[in-house]
Amino acid sequence: MPTLHWVGKEKVVNHHHDVPFRVLDKVSTFRASEGLPVNSTDNRIIHGDNLEALKSLLPEFEGRVKCIYIDPPYNTGNEGWVYNDAVNDPKMKRWLGQVVGKEGEDLSRHDKWLCMMYPRLKLLHRLLSPDGSLWVSLDDNESHYFKCVCDEIFGRENFIMDFIWRKRDGAPNDRTVGSVHEHVFVWAKSRRAGSSQTVAEEQFNLMPRTEKADAQYKVFAEPNGPDERGAFRKIDTTANGKGGRYVESLYFPIRNPYTQEDVYPRAGTCWRHNREEMERLQNERRLYWGVKGTATTPMRKLFAFEAKQGMTTPSIWEDVGLNQHASSELEQMFGKKAHFDTPKPTSLLERIVQIATFKDSIVLDSFAGSGTTGHAVIKINANDGGTRKFVMIESQDYAETTTAERIRTAIRGYGVPGKIVAGLGGGFDFYTVGEPMFLPDQNLNEAVGTEAIRGYVAYSEGIPPDQRTTPENPHTPYLLGLNRDTAWIFHYEPDRATSLDMDFLSSLRFGGETGATRPGTVVIYADRCLVSPDLMRRYGIVFKKIPRDITRF
Repeated sequence: MPTLHWVGKEKVVNHHHDVPFRVLDKVSTFRASEGLPVNSTDNRIIHGDNLEALKSLLPEFEGRVKCIYIDPPYNTGNEGWVYNDAVNDPKMKRWLGQVVGKEGEDLSRHDKWLCMMYPRLKLLHRLLSPDGSLWVSLDDNESHYFKCVCDEIFGRENFIMDFIWRKRDGAPNDRTVGSVHEHVFVWAKSRRAGSSQTVAEEQFNLMPRTEKADAQYKVFAEPNGPDERGAFRKIDTTANGKGGRYVESLYFPIRNPYTQEDVYPRAGTCWRHNREEMERLQNERRLYWGVKGTATTPMRKLFAFEAKQGMTTPSIWEDVGLNQHASSELEQMFGKKAHFDTPKPTSLLERIVQIATFKDSIVLDSFAGSGTTGHAVIKINANDGGTRKFVMIESQDYAETTTAERIRTAIRGYGVPGKIVAGLGGGFDFYTVGEPMFLPDQNLNEAVGTEAIRGYVAYSEGIPPDQRTTPENPHTPYLLGLNRDTAWIFHYEPDRATSLDMDFLSSLRFGGETGATRPGTVVIYADRCLVSPDLMRRYGIVFKKIPRDITRF
């Protein structure tokens, strides 16, 4: 598959591996007051560089996120965003100098934007579940380059759609040609061999039916009275025969039961169904012959009770709000004009979350901005009783004052007398990106705490999440994970040898009291171990020294 090349690409292709792993520090917790609706509370807002934050999410969320939505800077040259839109930001220049080298200073803003996005997309790909989907809002500035990059990372075969969202009522007056739309690109994580759809598409939800769609189903008059099965929609029984689509075997007569005349498809057409199917439709009174029964071409009846319980999502969205609606919503929530020029309307994110998630899904937004994604998640939960969780990351200083405050306001409710918006309930925890797991000299950073080290070891050593245990495990606080073949033991105390003895190791069992078996291998993570190599081999013990033998990711 052809790939897009730009200056500096070779330096960032694997940069996500070099990003230091940092712990996430919980700063505060917010919960709805008593009396508000029940909603999800295990939500997170993270303040910090989203590249580092994304990597910090891997131990808990890799392969678990059902829906990722991002609204990255559009690289218009006007935004002055913290990464590189105005390409004058000192932080971005330092990062490019470290990663790309001296030539980073001479990159075009397009090269720099792609250098910024690539490692973040690599981490998003790892976080996405096998049945998940990535949704990306962009305008025309970088959309076509971005499509090439995302095709490379997610696979061109996993591209689903470029949805067109109408963002404003009319074109801007300061141009002779003006844009009124933006793109919402969608990729899946995977596709089954031979399938015409990605795994994500197979699980997408239909849109709710509209009154306009339901109005197509009516009770029609017929010679023997209305059909007792109720309202139906009329479907053409013929197909256009032009362009080599004419099928001779589908041109045959059928008998009008009212006039007893044989009728054929209209000139230039053939039936959509074979003779056997047309006879079945006739026998089951599923062909409509008109009010008086004199139609020369019958229509097939599709009854309302047979219709899909939802609607196929079209590729053009003109019914999910405009930028101006989003601005008005923020102004109502904060009681003053928001400093976001082009926020996304909550209804746009509601549409995406409704299509792409189950009631218990995890939704991630690593360019959180004003917090629209989190607002949409708890709003949909309030409507359908779901327990969806959101994780939002925002690098800017307004993460607390705008992103988090918006969610607090949505949870509590807001408005003025006569225009009260009810609280949605729920809650979230606010985090910052904290200390690195390893110091510059590659020694373990003890300041992160034992629990963070324990979690890092479990993830980096590949212990499956469903086989990990917690320190509160009643069997032993030292047990890190357990299955039929292996027991993983975490007994790390700096500068101390493990005190676990053979009686303890012999007591390890997998399974219930009946038929419990001792794992064949016991892996011990500690600073030092005094057991002799011969004894280790005899009892299937593997010792791994922390941090020397721990895999870095």
